[in-house]
Amino acid sequence: PEAATLNPELRRVIEQREKSHPGTQHSNSGGWQSSWDMDRWGGAPAIRLLAIGRNLANRVTTDRKGNPGSGPHPGYFAVTWHGNIWANINRSGHGNEFHSHPGAYWSGIYYVDDGGIDADESLGGELEFMDPRGPLPAMNAPHLGYAMPVGLTAGATERVRPKSGRLVMFPAWMMHQVRLYRGTAERISIAFNLSL
Repeated sequence: PEAATLNPELRRVIEQREKSHPGTQHSNSGGWQSSWDMDRWGGAPAIRLLAIGRNLANRVTTDRKGNPGSGPHPGYFAVTWHGNIWANINRSGHGNEFHSHPGAYWSGIYYVDDGGIDADESLGGELEFMDPRGPLPAMNAPHLGYAMPVGLTAGATERVRPKSGRLVMFPAWMMHQVRLYRGTAERISIAFNLSL
């Protein structure tokens, strides 16, 4: 809900950082990726975004009995999330290979600028999740699907189109990639990990 305020501020600090610091190489194929300490150089907007991620993690985390991870509910348990956060700029032909985020519990991606992908799906650049079961669900009956959300892609991958202002959170163990971006603008995203 704070995207209209956050996005211009985030874009400004990310573009400044790209000009003054070389990118890092992790799963990215091309593009620029910052160091994983954006909470130190990104100022108030980066800290606010990480706080939004922590709040969301509190809402979607429970103990094994179903007790919520944040108060003031009866039976809640306290969770302290430690986060690291970094920025990504992808231009035409850039993407990220399949990877996971070991050592974290939740991972998230926030889209500062979708690079036009939301309006034109031919531009690629989607976030793609691999089914953790691999091809197993499709091996015995490739013509069948499951009648539930995302059940039709069982045994394949699930794609999420970027949209400026969208935040996607997922378990850090999920294998994911960013498909090649084919637009002429900049696809700017911020990724973060939350660990206990």
